[in-house]
Amino acid sequence: MGGVWPGIGKVPVSRLSAVMATPGAASLASLDGTIMPAADATIPATDGGLLRGDGVFEVIRIYDGRPFALERHLERLEQSAANLRLPIDIEAVRADAHRLLAQAGAGPDHEKLRIAITRGGRQLLLTEPLEQTPERIRLASVTYAPTRILDGVKSLSYAANMLATRLAVERGADEALLVTPHGRVLEAPTSSIFWVKDGEVLTPPLDDHILASITRALAIDVSGASERTCTLEELSAADEAFLASTTREVQPVASVDSTTFAAVAPVTERIAAAVSERIRSEL
Repeated sequence: MGGVWPGIGKVPVSRLSAVMATPGAASLASLDGTIMPAADATIPATDGGLLRGDGVFEVIRIYDGRPFALERHLERLEQSAANLRLPIDIEAVRADAHRLLAQAGAGPDHEKLRIAITRGGRQLLLTEPLEQTPERIRLASVTYAPTRILDGVKSLSYAANMLATRLAVERGADEALLVTPHGRVLEAPTSSIFWVKDGEVLTPPLDDHILASITRALAIDVSGASERTCTLEELSAADEAFLASTTREVQPVASVDSTTFAAVAPVTERIAAAVSERIRSEL
Protein backbone atom coordinates (compact mmCIF):
# COMPACT_ATOMS: atom_id res chain seq x y z
CA MET A 1 0.00 0.00 0.00
CA GLY A 2 1.05 3.61 -0.48
CA GLY A 3 2.60 5.72 2.25
CA VAL A 4 1.03 8.66 4.02
CA TRP A 5 1.60 12.37 3.84
CA PRO A 6 3.72 13.88 6.64
CA GLY A 7 1.45 15.58 9.15
CA ILE A 8 -1.66 14.02 7.62
CA GLY A 9 -1.29 10.28 8.07
CA LYS A 10 -4.52 8.55 7.23
CA VAL A 11 -8.00 9.89 6.48
CA PRO A 12 -11.35 8.42 7.48
CA VAL A 13 -12.98 6.10 5.01
CA SER A 14 -16.04 8.36 5.07
CA ARG A 15 -13.99 10.99 3.15
CA LEU A 16 -13.09 8.57 0.37
CA SER A 17 -15.55 10.13 -2.05
CA ALA A 18 -18.25 12.76 -2.12
CA VAL A 19 -20.75 9.98 -2.75
CA MET A 20 -20.10 8.35 0.62
CA ALA A 21 -22.76 9.02 3.22
CA THR A 22 -21.80 9.49 6.86
CA PRO A 23 -22.35 6.16 8.64
CA GLY A 24 -24.27 6.02 11.91
CA ALA A 25 -22.50 5.64 15.22
CA ALA A 26 -23.13 1.90 15.26
CA SER A 27 -22.32 1.31 11.58
CA LEU A 28 -19.64 -1.26 10.84
CA ALA A 29 -16.85 -1.44 8.29
CA SER A 30 -14.78 -4.18 6.77
CA LEU A 31 -11.40 -2.87 5.63
CA ASP A 32 -9.35 -5.42 3.70
CA GLY A 33 -11.14 -8.18 5.60
CA THR A 34 -10.93 -6.71 9.11
CA ILE A 35 -14.23 -5.70 10.73
CA MET A 36 -14.35 -2.61 12.94
CA PRO A 37 -16.60 0.37 13.78
CA ALA A 38 -17.02 2.42 10.62
CA ALA A 39 -15.65 5.51 12.36
CA ASP A 40 -12.36 3.68 13.00
CA ALA A 41 -11.73 2.59 9.41
CA THR A 42 -9.00 4.59 7.64
CA ILE A 43 -7.21 4.59 4.30
CA PRO A 44 -3.84 6.13 3.34
CA ALA A 45 -4.18 9.76 2.26
CA THR A 46 -2.23 8.87 -0.90
CA ASP A 47 -4.87 6.40 -2.15
CA GLY A 48 -6.00 7.25 -5.69
CA GLY A 49 -9.56 6.48 -4.65
CA LEU A 50 -9.44 9.55 -2.40
CA LEU A 51 -7.22 11.81 -4.48
CA ARG A 52 -8.76 11.14 -7.90
CA GLY A 53 -12.02 9.26 -7.29
CA ASP A 54 -10.29 6.34 -9.03
CA GLY A 55 -12.24 3.29 -7.98
CA VAL A 56 -15.61 1.57 -8.17
CA PHE A 57 -18.50 1.10 -5.78
CA GLU A 58 -21.91 -0.47 -5.23
CA VAL A 59 -24.70 0.20 -2.74
CA ILE A 60 -26.94 -2.69 -1.72
CA ARG A 61 -30.19 -2.42 0.22
CA ILE A 62 -30.38 -4.52 3.38
CA TYR A 63 -33.74 -5.75 4.65
CA ASP A 64 -33.65 -7.06 8.24
CA GLY A 65 -30.04 -8.12 7.77
CA ARG A 66 -30.60 -9.68 4.33
CA PRO A 67 -29.13 -8.10 1.18
CA PHE A 68 -31.26 -7.77 -1.94
CA ALA A 69 -29.69 -8.77 -5.26
CA LEU A 70 -26.21 -9.13 -3.80
CA GLU A 71 -24.95 -11.26 -6.68
CA ARG A 72 -26.26 -8.84 -9.31
CA HIS A 73 -24.50 -5.99 -7.55
CA LEU A 74 -21.27 -7.98 -7.34
CA GLU A 75 -21.48 -8.78 -11.05
CA ARG A 76 -21.85 -5.09 -11.84
CA LEU A 77 -18.99 -4.23 -9.46
CA GLU A 78 -16.74 -6.72 -11.21
CA GLN A 79 -17.70 -5.35 -14.63
CA SER A 80 -17.13 -1.77 -13.49
CA ALA A 81 -13.68 -2.72 -12.24
CA ALA A 82 -12.84 -4.47 -15.50
CA ASN A 83 -13.95 -1.44 -17.53
CA LEU A 84 -11.83 0.82 -15.30
CA ARG A 85 -8.84 -1.57 -15.59
CA LEU A 86 -8.93 -1.97 -11.80
CA PRO A 87 -7.81 -5.26 -10.23
CA ILE A 88 -10.46 -6.84 -8.01
CA ASP A 89 -10.83 -10.12 -6.11
CA ILE A 90 -14.59 -10.57 -6.30
CA GLU A 91 -14.52 -13.74 -4.20
CA ALA A 92 -12.82 -11.85 -1.39
CA VAL A 93 -15.41 -9.07 -1.70
CA ARG A 94 -18.24 -11.60 -1.51
CA ALA A 95 -16.72 -13.26 1.56
CA ASP A 96 -16.17 -9.90 3.29
CA ALA A 97 -19.77 -8.88 2.56
CA HIS A 98 -21.18 -12.05 4.12
CA ARG A 99 -18.95 -11.72 7.20
CA LEU A 100 -19.79 -8.06 7.71
CA LEU A 101 -23.53 -8.57 7.32
CA ALA A 102 -23.50 -11.54 9.66
CA GLN A 103 -21.81 -9.47 12.35
CA ALA A 104 -23.93 -6.36 11.75
CA GLY A 105 -27.29 -8.11 11.84
CA ALA A 106 -30.45 -5.99 11.52
CA GLY A 107 -30.96 -2.45 12.72
CA PRO A 108 -31.22 1.18 11.57
CA ASP A 109 -27.44 1.56 11.14
CA HIS A 110 -27.28 -1.45 8.82
CA GLU A 111 -29.88 -0.73 6.12
CA LYS A 112 -27.38 -0.34 3.28
CA LEU A 113 -24.13 -2.05 2.36
CA ARG A 114 -21.63 0.12 0.51
CA ILE A 115 -18.72 -1.58 -1.25
CA ALA A 116 -15.79 0.46 -2.58
CA ILE A 117 -12.62 -0.75 -4.29
CA THR A 118 -9.91 1.88 -4.59
CA ARG A 119 -6.97 2.30 -6.93
CA GLY A 120 -4.74 2.02 -3.87
CA GLY A 121 -5.91 -1.58 -3.47
CA ARG A 122 -8.22 -1.06 -0.49
CA GLN A 123 -11.35 -3.15 -0.18
CA LEU A 124 -13.91 -1.19 1.84
CA LEU A 125 -17.36 -2.29 2.95
CA LEU A 126 -19.60 -0.14 5.14
CA THR A 127 -23.03 -0.59 6.64
CA GLU A 128 -25.05 2.61 6.61
CA PRO A 129 -28.49 3.93 7.60
CA LEU A 130 -31.00 4.90 4.94
CA GLU A 131 -31.30 8.60 4.18
CA GLN A 132 -34.63 10.21 5.00
CA THR A 133 -36.49 11.34 1.85
CA PRO A 134 -39.95 12.83 1.30
CA GLU A 135 -42.82 10.58 0.25
CA ARG A 136 -43.10 12.46 -3.06
CA ILE A 137 -39.98 14.09 -4.45
CA ARG A 138 -39.53 17.44 -6.16
CA LEU A 139 -37.03 17.53 -9.04
CA ALA A 140 -35.17 20.42 -10.64
CA SER A 141 -33.55 19.97 -14.03
CA VAL A 142 -29.77 20.39 -14.14
CA THR A 143 -27.79 20.42 -17.39
CA TYR A 144 -25.38 17.50 -17.52
CA ALA A 145 -23.23 15.84 -20.18
CA PRO A 146 -22.41 12.17 -19.44
CA THR A 147 -18.76 11.13 -19.54
CA ARG A 148 -18.96 8.47 -22.24
CA ILE A 149 -15.67 6.83 -21.40
CA LEU A 150 -17.24 5.86 -18.05
CA ASP A 151 -20.22 4.07 -19.62
CA GLY A 152 -20.61 0.80 -17.75
CA VAL A 153 -18.54 2.03 -14.79
CA LYS A 154 -20.11 2.84 -11.41
CA SER A 155 -17.09 4.83 -10.32
CA LEU A 156 -16.14 6.78 -7.20
CA SER A 157 -15.97 9.89 -9.42
CA TYR A 158 -19.39 11.09 -8.27
CA ALA A 159 -18.68 14.77 -7.61
CA ALA A 160 -20.75 15.89 -10.62
CA ASN A 161 -23.75 13.88 -9.42
CA MET A 162 -23.49 15.27 -5.91
CA LEU A 163 -23.09 18.84 -7.18
CA ALA A 164 -26.21 18.41 -9.33
CA THR A 165 -28.18 17.51 -6.21
CA ARG A 166 -26.83 20.54 -4.34
CA LEU A 167 -27.75 22.84 -7.23
CA ALA A 168 -31.28 21.42 -7.24
CA VAL A 169 -31.60 21.91 -3.48
CA GLU A 170 -30.45 25.53 -3.86
CA ARG A 171 -33.44 25.99 -6.19
CA GLY A 172 -35.87 24.61 -3.62
CA ALA A 173 -36.12 21.05 -4.95
CA ASP A 174 -35.22 17.77 -3.25
CA GLU A 175 -33.17 16.22 -6.05
CA ALA A 176 -31.78 16.92 -9.51
CA LEU A 177 -32.99 15.61 -12.83
CA LEU A 178 -30.04 15.34 -15.22
CA VAL A 179 -30.79 16.72 -18.69
CA THR A 180 -28.34 16.91 -21.60
CA PRO A 181 -27.37 20.26 -23.15
CA HIS A 182 -29.64 19.22 -26.05
CA GLY A 183 -32.62 18.78 -23.71
CA ARG A 184 -32.84 15.00 -23.36
CA VAL A 185 -33.89 13.67 -19.96
CA LEU A 186 -31.42 11.13 -18.56
CA GLU A 187 -31.81 10.16 -14.89
CA ALA A 188 -31.44 11.54 -11.38
CA PRO A 189 -27.96 11.52 -9.77
CA THR A 190 -28.58 8.23 -7.93
CA SER A 191 -31.79 6.88 -9.48
CA SER A 192 -33.63 6.20 -12.73
CA ILE A 193 -36.57 8.25 -14.00
CA PHE A 194 -39.82 6.77 -15.30
CA TRP A 195 -42.95 8.51 -16.52
CA VAL A 196 -46.50 7.45 -17.39
CA LYS A 197 -48.43 8.78 -20.37
CA ASP A 198 -51.91 7.49 -21.25
CA GLY A 199 -51.26 4.35 -19.21
CA GLU A 200 -47.92 3.56 -20.91
CA VAL A 201 -44.83 3.37 -18.67
CA LEU A 202 -41.65 4.79 -20.20
CA THR A 203 -37.99 5.34 -19.27
CA PRO A 204 -34.92 6.68 -21.13
CA PRO A 205 -32.82 4.10 -23.01
CA LEU A 206 -29.46 2.89 -21.70
CA ASP A 207 -27.72 4.05 -24.86
CA ASP A 208 -28.34 7.60 -23.66
CA HIS A 209 -25.33 6.83 -21.41
CA ILE A 210 -27.24 6.21 -18.20
CA LEU A 211 -26.61 3.61 -15.52
CA ALA A 212 -27.93 0.08 -16.01
CA SER A 213 -29.67 0.19 -12.64
CA ILE A 214 -30.71 -3.08 -11.02
CA THR A 215 -33.93 -1.54 -9.67
CA ARG A 216 -34.58 0.05 -13.07
CA ALA A 217 -34.48 -3.41 -14.63
CA LEU A 218 -36.82 -4.71 -11.94
CA ALA A 219 -39.29 -1.84 -12.47
CA ILE A 220 -39.26 -2.48 -16.22
CA ASP A 221 -39.89 -6.17 -15.63
CA VAL A 222 -42.90 -5.70 -13.35
CA SER A 223 -44.42 -2.81 -15.32
CA GLY A 224 -43.67 -3.71 -18.93
CA ALA A 225 -42.10 -0.26 -19.38
CA SER A 226 -40.67 0.71 -22.77
CA GLU A 227 -37.48 2.65 -23.43
CA ARG A 228 -37.95 6.00 -25.15
CA THR A 229 -36.00 9.23 -25.40
CA CYS A 230 -37.69 12.13 -23.66
CA THR A 231 -37.43 15.90 -23.55
CA LEU A 232 -38.35 18.07 -20.58
CA GLU A 233 -41.42 19.23 -22.48
CA GLU A 234 -42.55 15.64 -23.02
CA LEU A 235 -41.93 14.80 -19.38
CA SER A 236 -43.98 17.85 -18.34
CA ALA A 237 -46.90 16.45 -20.34
CA ALA A 238 -46.79 13.08 -18.52
CA ASP A 239 -49.59 11.92 -16.24
CA GLU A 240 -47.23 10.55 -13.57
CA ALA A 241 -43.50 10.21 -12.93
CA PHE A 242 -41.40 8.28 -10.45
CA LEU A 243 -37.81 7.49 -9.51
CA ALA A 244 -36.44 3.97 -9.01
CA SER A 245 -33.28 3.02 -7.16
CA THR A 246 -31.81 0.55 -4.69
CA THR A 247 -32.52 2.74 -1.68
CA ARG A 248 -35.79 4.34 -2.83
CA GLU A 249 -37.38 1.31 -4.51
CA VAL A 250 -40.12 3.36 -6.28
CA GLN A 251 -40.67 7.00 -5.26
CA PRO A 252 -43.40 9.20 -6.79
CA VAL A 253 -42.34 12.51 -8.31
CA ALA A 254 -44.34 15.52 -7.09
CA SER A 255 -42.90 18.03 -9.55
CA VAL A 256 -40.26 18.74 -12.17
CA ASP A 257 -39.27 22.40 -12.27
CA SER A 258 -42.61 24.28 -12.49
CA THR A 259 -44.64 21.23 -13.54
CA THR A 260 -46.67 19.60 -10.78
CA PHE A 261 -48.04 16.06 -10.95
CA ALA A 262 -51.26 14.94 -9.32
CA ALA A 263 -50.93 13.55 -5.81
CA VAL A 264 -52.94 10.49 -6.85
CA ALA A 265 -50.73 8.32 -9.08
CA PRO A 266 -52.40 4.92 -9.53
CA VAL A 267 -49.90 3.46 -12.01
CA THR A 268 -46.95 4.48 -9.83
CA GLU A 269 -48.66 3.01 -6.76
CA ARG A 270 -49.24 -0.27 -8.58
CA ILE A 271 -45.62 -0.47 -9.75
CA ALA A 272 -44.30 0.44 -6.29
CA ALA A 273 -46.33 -2.38 -4.74
CA ALA A 274 -45.17 -4.86 -7.41
CA VAL A 275 -41.49 -3.89 -7.00
CA SER A 276 -41.73 -4.18 -3.21
CA GLU A 277 -43.42 -7.56 -3.47
CA ARG A 278 -40.80 -8.87 -5.91
CA ILE A 279 -37.93 -7.70 -3.69
CA ARG A 280 -39.35 -9.37 -0.61
CA SER A 281 -40.08 -12.55 -2.49
CA GLU A 282 -36.40 -12.79 -3.50
CA LEU A 283 -34.89 -12.14 -0.08
